[in-house]
Amino acid sequence: MKICGLQKTTLLDFPGKVAATVFLGGCNFRCPFCHNSDLLTEREAEELMTAEELLAFLKKRSMVLEGVCITGGEPTLHPEELEDLMRQIKKLGYAVKLDTNGYRPQVLKNLCEKKLADYVAMDIKSGRAQYGRTCGIPDLSLEPIKESADFLMSGQTPYEFRTTVVKGIHTTSDFTDIAQWLKGCSQYFLQGFVDSGKVLKSGFSSYSRAELLEFAAILRPCIPRTEIRGVDY
Repeated sequence: MKICGLQKTTLLDFPGKVAATVFLGGCNFRCPFCHNSDLLTEREAEELMTAEELLAFLKKRSMVLEGVCITGGEPTLHPEELEDLMRQIKKLGYAVKLDTNGYRPQVLKNLCEKKLADYVAMDIKSGRAQYGRTCGIPDLSLEPIKESADFLMSGQTPYEFRTTVVKGIHTTSDFTDIAQWLKGCSQYFLQGFVDSGKVLKSGFSSYSRAELLEFAAILRPCIPRTEIRGVDY
C-alpha cells in the first residue's frame, strides 16, 4: 500500500469536520474521466510518505484536525494494511472517512463492523445498464456494487452515495435508474466534473448547474436528500 498524496487540511471532504485527506495508490477501475489517473497503477504511482510518517504528522496535528479521509485510487484493494492504518488513526482520536467504489463489499463490511469507518462515501458511477462501460471495465459484475450499496443502506454506518456527472457519459436515463435503485437512501450527491489535467481520457466536459438541477429533480421523489456539490457555474 502506497500513500501517494496528502491534503493537510480540508473543510469539504469529511462532512462536518476539519480533516486531512490521504490518497492511496492503485485502483481496479479505469473510469475514463478519472481525475486521479496518476494513482491508478500502484506500481507506477509515486509514494509520498510511509504510514509511520503519516501517523507522526497526524499526531502533531491532533489539536487542529478532527478527521481523516482515506481515498484513492481504491483503498479497499489493501484490506490488511488499510485496516491497520485505520486502527492506528482511530487510536490517535480521529474520526475516519472511507471513500470507495464499492467493489469489495466484504472489506467494506469488515471495516464498518469493526467500527473503524465512521463515515463512508461510495461512488455510484452511473445507472446500472452502463456501469461497466462507465468504469472502463465492460464485463464488470454489478453484484459486488449492489451488495455494498445494500449494506450501507442497512444503516450500520453513516454514509453517502455520490456521482461525478460527466457530459458525454451520463444522461437522464442514468438518474431515472439510480432513483429506483437507491430509493430511500440517506443522501445522494451530484458532483460536477472538473478536468484536473490528469484525466485518463481527454475530451469530457461538465454539465451546467441548471442541468444538474434537472437531474436532481428526477432523483428527489425517490431520494429526498439529493444535493449538488462543488458546482459554482
